[in-house]
Amino acid sequence: MTDSTTAASPTLVVVGGVAGGASAVTRARRMNEHATIIMFEKDEHVSFANCGLPYHVGGEIAERESLFVARPALFADRFNIDVRTRHEVVDIDRSRREVTVLNHTTGEHFRQAYDKLILAPGAAPIVPPLAGISASNVFSVRNVTDTDRINAFMTRAQPGRAVVVGAGYIGLEMMEQLHSRGVAVTLVELQPQVLPLMDPELAHMLEEEIAAHDIDLRLGDGISALVSAEGLATGVVLGSGETIDTDMVILGIGVRPSVQLAEQAGLSLGDSGGIHVNAHGQTDDPDIYAVGDACEYTFGPTGKQMRVALAGPANRAGRLAGEHAVTGSSAPVPRAWGTAIVRVFGLAAGMVGLTMSMARRSGLDARCCVVRANHHVGYYPGAQPVTLKLVYEAGTGRILGAQAVGREGIDKRIDVIATAMHFGATVHDLTALDLAYAPSFGAAKDPVHMAGFVAANDLAGTAVIMPIDSDLDGYQVLDVRSRDEVSGSALYGAPHAINIPLHELRERIAELDSAQPTVVSCASGARSYVATRILMQRGFNTVYNLSGGTLLRAHAISSISAGYSGPRPAPAPIPAPPVTGRRGD
Repeated sequence: MTDSTTAASPTLVVVGGVAGGASAVTRARRMNEHATIIMFEKDEHVSFANCGLPYHVGGEIAERESLFVARPALFADRFNIDVRTRHEVVDIDRSRREVTVLNHTTGEHFRQAYDKLILAPGAAPIVPPLAGISASNVFSVRNVTDTDRINAFMTRAQPGRAVVVGAGYIGLEMMEQLHSRGVAVTLVELQPQVLPLMDPELAHMLEEEIAAHDIDLRLGDGISALVSAEGLATGVVLGSGETIDTDMVILGIGVRPSVQLAEQAGLSLGDSGGIHVNAHGQTDDPDIYAVGDACEYTFGPTGKQMRVALAGPANRAGRLAGEHAVTGSSAPVPRAWGTAIVRVFGLAAGMVGLTMSMARRSGLDARCCVVRANHHVGYYPGAQPVTLKLVYEAGTGRILGAQAVGREGIDKRIDVIATAMHFGATVHDLTALDLAYAPSFGAAKDPVHMAGFVAANDLAGTAVIMPIDSDLDGYQVLDVRSRDEVSGSALYGAPHAINIPLHELRERIAELDSAQPTVVSCASGARSYVATRILMQRGFNTVYNLSGGTLLRAHAISSISAGYSGPRPAPAPIPAPPVTGRRGD
């Protein structure tokens, strides 16, 4: 029986390939065998693994051919799709439903009619307008041609030094891969931390890993000029005035959505600068869709429209827009949650949703907790610590985001929380998850469970969290670590802390003033939780558990003295128990 929606034979034109465009045309064909489908790609390659480009430079992906997901011949033979590379759509005539196309090989312009049009132009690397920026040894990393240029230069010139500008995902990956090829790397980042999207205390863990690999890390300093000679960049001038000698420069500053074609056609842009679309990827013109890095998505934690320049959302949106364009119906494009992960030498850093910094900027009444637990049980060999930060809404317990750093198991924890967020979970739901457990894989109480327990306790008033970077002046501070631990690493910003090891607390509790607001700390937050419960049941009315403990506070406040002047968020009042009565462990 033939599906009635396939009886029509529309002409679908798709502008751009890679993730969004390639997903759109293949889904369109699977849903409508009778449509005429044409894809124009201005570059040489239509479908490649752009996320794998840095790893080809470093040699982890040895074969260049492995980068190609699909070539034009596969689109033609398997899907009956007309793919034309080196063809750039330069104009859209909405009234006539035609596009003007430039054939870069012949220089010819021609017109192509469409019934439906999908824009998937992607985003272009940000290249600052500096003198010398066009030198032949200054590179961006956007496509296979870029990696070909980088590899050819490195083979020819054998560079010993490189400056990587930008410490986002691409910058960190290129830093790692150049280092693996024996290049001395200087990493320059305008913001005061690497991976600026992440909260600073977790980013600092990455910075320590970077320093341990002898990378020259320059934070809080941008580039102001390039020094060049004979067509080559020989130095990078920082905003601070220092010049760093180099043999090559990699730009990883970020990307800018390619929206010029949409703007020329009179299509609306959203507040974040991407093409505005509805739930099915349609622009102001219902016959024109937009997917990928050039458009906006509904961001799950806030419900607002914003750009999310990641491959996952682009693939999913492209698939659904392709279906809708040739059948007139499809599921709506799902919300994007910003789930991402990056490897930095031996560490992995993953995140989903909002960081605490982003939640505050969004005006949400957010709280957070940090747990540090092994990725599998400690008695099984090879256990590695996972540092997991959970952000949640104060009133409802709705999960707003998570970040994790560690050497093993980071993707698993972030994926579990991302899945929970997709279904609108609260921190209480995390405590109830039935996760796989065997000694070599995890623990009966997984780090995800532990984060849920701590957050639920915080909301219930069972053990209220004090933010890790808080000013501890004016609080009675109790450090329940052992004497050896305290002598080896004092609690930053709390010279007045009273050290009573946890196993001695009940017999020495009279040394504390129950009338004073008290902050309890240990190495990670686990023993301090137990101590918090003891104090709260022994007449101490205002008690806080220092989230993440001494270990994370060292990352949160990387430079501290008696005159501490860092961030000083006020502790939140102890909340009332939730209406549901559900409590943490």
